[in-house]
Amino acid sequence: MRENKNGQHNGQNNGQNNGQNNGQHNRQHKTWMTTIFPFLKWIHEVRDTWKGDFFAGLTGAVVVLPQGVAFAMIAGMPPQYGLYTAMVPAVIAALFGSSRHLISGPTTAISLVIFSTVAVMAEPGSGHYIEIVMLLTLMAGILQFSLGLVRLGGLVDFVSHSVVIGFTSGAAILIGASQLKHVFGLKYKNVSGFVESLKRLYENISQYSSYSVIIAVITLIVVVAIRKFRPKWPGMLIGMLAGGILNYSLGWYKMGVRVVGALPSPIPSFSMPVLSFDTIHSLASPAMAIAMLGIMEAVSIARSVALKSGQKIDGNQEFIGQGLSNMVGAFLSSYASSGSFTRSGVNYSAGAKTPFAAICAALWLMVILLFVVKFAAYLPIASMAAVILVVAYNLIDFHHIVATVRLSKQDAAVMGVTFMATLFLELEFAIYVGALLSIGLYLNKTARPKVQPRIPEPGSRQFVTDPYLPQCAQFGIIRIEGDLYFAAMNHVEANISTIHSYVPTQNKILVIGTSINHIDLMGVESMVNVVKEYRRSGIEMFFCKLKPEVVSMMQKTGAINEIGQDHIFEGKEEAVREIVSNLDKSVCAECPHRVFWECDANKRCTEIKIAKSAQSLVPSMARAY
Repeated sequence: MRENKNGQHNGQNNGQNNGQNNGQHNRQHKTWMTTIFPFLKWIHEVRDTWKGDFFAGLTGAVVVLPQGVAFAMIAGMPPQYGLYTAMVPAVIAALFGSSRHLISGPTTAISLVIFSTVAVMAEPGSGHYIEIVMLLTLMAGILQFSLGLVRLGGLVDFVSHSVVIGFTSGAAILIGASQLKHVFGLKYKNVSGFVESLKRLYENISQYSSYSVIIAVITLIVVVAIRKFRPKWPGMLIGMLAGGILNYSLGWYKMGVRVVGALPSPIPSFSMPVLSFDTIHSLASPAMAIAMLGIMEAVSIARSVALKSGQKIDGNQEFIGQGLSNMVGAFLSSYASSGSFTRSGVNYSAGAKTPFAAICAALWLMVILLFVVKFAAYLPIASMAAVILVVAYNLIDFHHIVATVRLSKQDAAVMGVTFMATLFLELEFAIYVGALLSIGLYLNKTARPKVQPRIPEPGSRQFVTDPYLPQCAQFGIIRIEGDLYFAAMNHVEANISTIHSYVPTQNKILVIGTSINHIDLMGVESMVNVVKEYRRSGIEMFFCKLKPEVVSMMQKTGAINEIGQDHIFEGKEEAVREIVSNLDKSVCAECPHRVFWECDANKRCTEIKIAKSAQSLVPSMARAY
């Protein structure tokens, strides 16, 4: 009977253990699967959200139709490539990215970088030009994907918002200058430089087409009016339709007005990027610039939308998603893409719940193209140029520009340098200049942590930095605000020496390390050397309120033993009490100030000693008499 019970009990335990092990195994398997295929996290929700996603996709398709053609023009690509780029990357990025609302596709900044890079290597729109662009897209995608795999998603955090503002503002000016040619109906070879573009415009302006100017102006008026009075309407699409109807009804397309031309199949075709070592070598720098610019756009847009939706964004997963979208897109007639702020914002506002909305947008766009491919034969390029001028104007963030200039000279300098570099240097170098300047200023700031003398405020234990408060003649307190690493140590050592020179009689110095979050090997060695140097001069250094990470590093290197365990305190109160109690009492007796609360005890101790000495002198004096 007992054996049966034991067997039953063991069977229950084994069943529970097996169930727990299987559950844990299933959870690990699920986590592993969702890491490789992130769309498994939300795909089951589609049966409840498909209606909202379906109609949000329709709205997104209507928005991207004019943008896709316009951005392709900026990139020097045939119009259909802009539309293909709005389809394929959107689907791949939705499946493998982390954002639920980000929609990828062609963007103005990347389109301009592509044009400025490849236009010097081949004639825009030609077969060779398209081959180079596809190879550039593949290289950028591989770089993005690789950075995501090694989990370097935090790289974009080192590129400040001022760099992005300066670059996009400069890109907006470049885009506007490049489209003036089409607004005036001029026919000359495209150029990528800002100055060269204005020079060509000035040389050819006398040959302008009045028809093109009228179409561009009317398109511009329609777009601006709809934005003002009916902001929810697809203003760009309506403006293009107005220009196309005007061109077709008056027959201006027969009088020299250039048109987009009939679009080919709405379904992207497979194409193999042509691999060439020389071309790959020349595209290495632009590919890195496009990769970083694309990630900056995608992650910043995803985070801005996530602030409204409450979603958390995985930067590394966005690297992988954007990289895969460009790698796959390079084989399906799509050029380099990134997150679209307009489409992502519209997608969220239209009620999208999952990335399935991006897939719906791509499918809707394909359906719409089946009906409008022939109409594009009458769509004037001047009308497209007017739409691009509006897009370029929207790129300039006047609000943040004014705020940056008003609030931070350093950020304003970064923004201004990036802006000027965008206008007068090659675009990929403009990105590098802005990013390096931003990182350089950041490193310069961290390499100069604040080192301040601290003095107790009269009547309280609150420590302040006030040069008018009296200091103790024997004991000084210093607070270091910043990390102690190799680049900061010369600055820290020099400031400690300067502060000590104010009261050179101080033979005890307490360093408060509340704000020291990190210390490297160089930092530890430098602080040990400072302690030893001051100790040789009869000055003792103490430390308090060090963070566990800092203490751990000091223990590993043996610095605590060299400094002395009794010279390191956990709290400020304990440190002050212990150090003040060991000061020279005779000096305290003559000091007219009460810097620390413990000063009274030191003075009373000195008074008692003097009194005892005086009492011991009385009998001896009496005997002498």
